[in-house]
Amino acid sequence: MGAVSTDPSDSTRAAEAVAENDYDSFAEAYAAENETSLVNAYYAQPAILDLAGDVAGRRILDAGCGSGTVSAGLRDRGAVVAGFDRSAKMVELARRRLGDDADLRVADLTGPLPYPDAAFDDAIAALVLHYLQDWAAPLAELRRVLKPGGRLIVAVNHPIILKLVDREADYFAISKWSQEYTFHGQKAVLTYWHRPLHAMTDAFTAAGFRTAVISEPPPAPQARELFPDELARFPSGSFLSFLFFVLEAV
Repeated sequence: MGAVSTDPSDSTRAAEAVAENDYDSFAEAYAAENETSLVNAYYAQPAILDLAGDVAGRRILDAGCGSGTVSAGLRDRGAVVAGFDRSAKMVELARRRLGDDADLRVADLTGPLPYPDAAFDDAIAALVLHYLQDWAAPLAELRRVLKPGGRLIVAVNHPIILKLVDREADYFAISKWSQEYTFHGQKAVLTYWHRPLHAMTDAFTAAGFRTAVISEPPPAPQARELFPDELARFPSGSFLSFLFFVLEAV
């Protein structure tokens, strides 16, 4: 995940690229960038862990675990962690980080998940759903593997981002768009599916979740000192990047 540019020409160039979300081709660079970047290390990851709260002893599934940074944070707080990613390279990096401390697998959220019903107390879907056009089947699978009353913590691109990138875009349409990034010196293209806020919450409800929290958090406190130039434009201390949800399985 990288900071989203507001230059429409970036999106145009990215849309012309051949690769689409090919994480295996830039996994090392993406993981290296995430270790210290504002939007990952000092924004998305601490926000997710804050929303998770006290997880000691809880069984948690990290859906789309990437290189395992969130899984490691949950483990360090006493959770029993399992995770999966469709990128074999990302899972390899996560295994390097976590060793035998987590059950890590290669799996795809768009298909049946390799876990029994009600296997987890919580699940994390951090920066995963916005790659998918259809949320119904993935959310149904996440609901299936959660215990009744379990939590699903979601982070997705904030729906206002598309309008920042393309002022002419239709906010209310579910639409596909691409962006070119540079991760640790390597160029990569990520392709997303935009959906308006009401479409997100409708999908959560249809899958059997109750929306308990919608959060637009500030970055971690140390971020202003570490990234003074980037955050100087935001006197409130907050900026638009991702939207966070805590959902309860009903």
